[in-house]
Amino acid sequence: MDDTIISRAIRSVSDEFSVELADSSGMIEECHRIRYEVYCQERRFLPGQDGIEHDEYDGHSAHIALLSRRDGEVAGTVRLVLALHGSLEHSFPLQHVCAVGMPHDMPIHSTAEISRFAISKTRRGVHTAALMRIGLFRGIVRASAGLGITHWCAVMEPALLRLLETTSIRFQAIGPIVDYHGLRQPCYNTIDRVMDGIRRGRPPIWDYLTNNGEYWPPACLHAPAVMAG
Repeated sequence: MDDTIISRAIRSVSDEFSVELADSSGMIEECHRIRYEVYCQERRFLPGQDGIEHDEYDGHSAHIALLSRRDGEVAGTVRLVLALHGSLEHSFPLQHVCAVGMPHDMPIHSTAEISRFAISKTRRGVHTAALMRIGLFRGIVRASAGLGITHWCAVMEPALLRLLETTSIRFQAIGPIVDYHGLRQPCYNTIDRVMDGIRRGRPPIWDYLTNNGEYWPPACLHAPAVMAG
């Protein structure tokens, strides 16, 4: 796919959706409801309760919402699980499922685990889930800059990792695939390496994710950012 087609696709998603940090109890609850729809009802990975999916990591997570510009409803969500400073060794799900342990060069205090990508099935007919995930990744980039995050880790489905690689979003595997709500690959990378790969491989996607370098400039001289559409 050439850059012109990618740019056109990204513009259509940007016109349809904004991405925001879920900073109110009402919006966070809507994110939990989307997660229940995807992970409990649709995929049956998790039990959930009363139409909500949440776990013990949500209390120290930043929740990101993809909002319809037309009706303001939450169409998708993802979270960044942040370091638990009182107990760094129990900060992330990855720490409890990775058989080989954490990489020695991954600073827990400035790492965030990307998890709970969820796109409402009622919105998937408007744009592909892949493009909507790019919208959520814009929120991940901006929130990470504002929170001083330097590394990302994740426990992702191999199919999702392959899908992200088509947009030059690449992670490094940490050990073998594990059985964690299905088969998952523990992985990580520095944000600088991820963003540099996108900039080199898919410039239009880098422009969108960083707002033309505002959120994560190539020099990586990051200033705290305020989440907004």
